[in-house]
Amino acid sequence: MLSFRATVLHLMRRQWRWHVPLAVATLMFLAACAGPGPKELLIDRSINAKSQDSRVEMVVLHYTATTNEASLKILSEQNVSSHYLITDAPRPVVYQLVDENRRAWHAGASQWYGRTDINAASIGIEIVNPGGNGTSWSPYTDAQIDTVITLLHDIVGRHQIKPHNIVGHSDIAPQRKVDPGPLFPWKRLADAGLGRWYSEALKQKYEQEFLQNGLPDIAWVQSELIRAGYAVETHGILDKATRNVVAAFQMHYRPARYDGIPDAETMAILKALH
Repeated sequence: MLSFRATVLHLMRRQWRWHVPLAVATLMFLAACAGPGPKELLIDRSINAKSQDSRVEMVVLHYTATTNEASLKILSEQNVSSHYLITDAPRPVVYQLVDENRRAWHAGASQWYGRTDINAASIGIEIVNPGGNGTSWSPYTDAQIDTVITLLHDIVGRHQIKPHNIVGHSDIAPQRKVDPGPLFPWKRLADAGLGRWYSEALKQKYEQEFLQNGLPDIAWVQSELIRAGYAVETHGILDKATRNVVAAFQMHYRPARYDGIPDAETMAILKALH
């Protein structure tokens, strides 16, 4: 009696002229049966390389411009997300919506120190706050800011994030965003050891120099803004785009007035920042 394999091959020879597809399929079946099955991949994870660091380089702060319930629904169900959401409850709740090892969709089209793929290297924190309309803004609660500070200390400590990389959405996208707005207390964060700030003594010194000797030209302002991380063209013209960047800088470092005009105080702060 012929074996199973011999029988199949005999039939294939007889049928080959008329059933080529069947013959090919049968050969593939026999080849699969003849070879060994897939082997389990063995990975040894006992050795950790010394030369490595975190992929997270930045923290971007936002306000949600809506309520707790709406914020949670939007950030968990729609085409936008953040790693953390801080509510405005008397005792704020912190929701972690995205694992820190994964990319949240919070920054959008943005740039900081020349880097454009901000989502890939940042952690996004949304704070429930109604926002503003350009002239009127809603304050943050002390409990919210205390929570932000505590959360930031934890994130910065684990990822070794540099002070100049703790920013607002308006810093990285000044042409389209204003959050977290001029009422966000950046100085309070800086006093807690979080974020970049300027020397008050140097600021006063440079302001007096500018008032006495005149202001630098717009090209200087644009160059200094670039050195501070902002994205702006260096054409020497105070156009709308440049004013938007100056206003974003002012909301962060001189929130008492954020009209986009590079006056002596704004320029002094910009120079003292370095």
